[in-house]
Amino acid sequence: MRARSRKISRSVAIVATAIGVLAAPAAAQATRVQRGPPRFAVTYDPAITPSYSGRVYVMLSLREAGEPRLGPFWFAPEPFYAIDVVDWKPEAPLVIEDTALGFPGRLSEIEAGTYTIQAVMRRNPDSPTIGRGPGTAYGPTLRKHIDSNAGEIVLRIDRLVDARPFRETDRIKLVELDSALLGEFHGRRITMRAAVILPPDYEDNPGIRYPALYWIGGFGSTHRIAGRLSRRWDATGHADRIVRVVLDPSCYSGHHVFADSDNNGPRGAALVTELIPHLERRFRLVAAPTARFLSGHSSGGWSSLWLGVTYPDFFGGVWSLAPDPVDFRDFQRINLYEPGANMFTDPQGNRRPVARRGEERLFYEPFTRMELAYGDGGQLRSFDWVFSPRGAEGRPLRLYDPVTGDVNGFVARAWKRYDIRLILQRHWPTLGPKLKGKLSIFAGGLDTFYLEGAVAKLRTTLQKLGADATIEIFAGADHSSFYTPQLRERIDAELLAIFDRHHRGTSTRPQQR
Repeated sequence: MRARSRKISRSVAIVATAIGVLAAPAAAQATRVQRGPPRFAVTYDPAITPSYSGRVYVMLSLREAGEPRLGPFWFAPEPFYAIDVVDWKPEAPLVIEDTALGFPGRLSEIEAGTYTIQAVMRRNPDSPTIGRGPGTAYGPTLRKHIDSNAGEIVLRIDRLVDARPFRETDRIKLVELDSALLGEFHGRRITMRAAVILPPDYEDNPGIRYPALYWIGGFGSTHRIAGRLSRRWDATGHADRIVRVVLDPSCYSGHHVFADSDNNGPRGAALVTELIPHLERRFRLVAAPTARFLSGHSSGGWSSLWLGVTYPDFFGGVWSLAPDPVDFRDFQRINLYEPGANMFTDPQGNRRPVARRGEERLFYEPFTRMELAYGDGGQLRSFDWVFSPRGAEGRPLRLYDPVTGDVNGFVARAWKRYDIRLILQRHWPTLGPKLKGKLSIFAGGLDTFYLEGAVAKLRTTLQKLGADATIEIFAGADHSSFYTPQLRERIDAELLAIFDRHHRGTSTRPQQR
């Protein structure tokens, strides 16, 4: 569902002030030659803000329908261009031309065609998206032919994305909690969010207390997927026995994976010391490790495993699905610790793929170029925000050079503190007894993002350590297809078996036989 927006009325006043690469004053614009290389002149309505510092985008699409601001889309990215501004004023034309950041290349290299065009000011400090976050400013779409002699194209920003209300139901409840820990770290208000899915007869059974399954979605997801997930989980036959909590892992930098980090702050600590205790007080949840369970998919699969390993005394079981790399010796087939490692090409000079759909579809080098124009919030850059040390300028150090692809050995070594395989291997004498019977990991043998290799390496390590972890790789399955109704039912049954073993005889509903 698209975010609602409101149009801001155009001011009649014209401000002639210019900044940085702004165009000439209004009087001179009348005589400007309109043909020549393509460029965009963008202004914005004074009602949006008296001044803006940040990134401004011009998004394009060959499709006539839809809004380009909702992209770019990984498997079908279209051209867009961006420029960073400081103290940009209303009505002062901002020129975006060939020197702008661009994807797939420079503006002068754009393929000739008729495009839908839209300008965007990214203004939401908590949203990883360019044009969707509440408060983001954007303009109407313009349909226009662009070629090497298109000249200047005038665009206007005059409307805002409104916050989309969360639609609660009898069973799905929104929970929002301002975090003291994250607020102190970031120096501003940070709100944690979750959607709680209650059993169908929750209100009719006030004496029953429940286990909780904390679910973390993949990159780009939020707690708003609860409705769709609820329909899937209801089909397992165990909906009346489990409270499910869909967590929101999104942030400006992408997906914070609930790991404490130098850049995103104490996300894991805030979850276990603030949000979960709040949920246990508000709902009838059994406040015990043997009643707290974790699951998630993709980046959320990594998150759930990380939380289970980091807080083994707090959670009672983990079912991790297609996790992001859990062994950095196979980071989407790249050994980050290998001297001379390069993200763009392998030792034979072949391009490194990021994703496949039957065949290789996305590659590291162009995907990185896309993210450079995108800015913070992209998938690859989000790893830096979680795993990397903070640099002198207050931003995360990059794992690799975005131009050459060369891995920074210092940063790669710093990432070891988040290498789950390495953590388990080094601390198994302590972690092993605490994780007994708690770890289950599932992945497809043909994972879309090449994640099965790291899962296989972790399985080998845990086998050597004598762990009882369940790690299954489903032959022929991709990133999601292995997560079948049968597997969902199996996870619910395993979760409830743990819970019943420790809590039978309390005020909880007994397992149906």
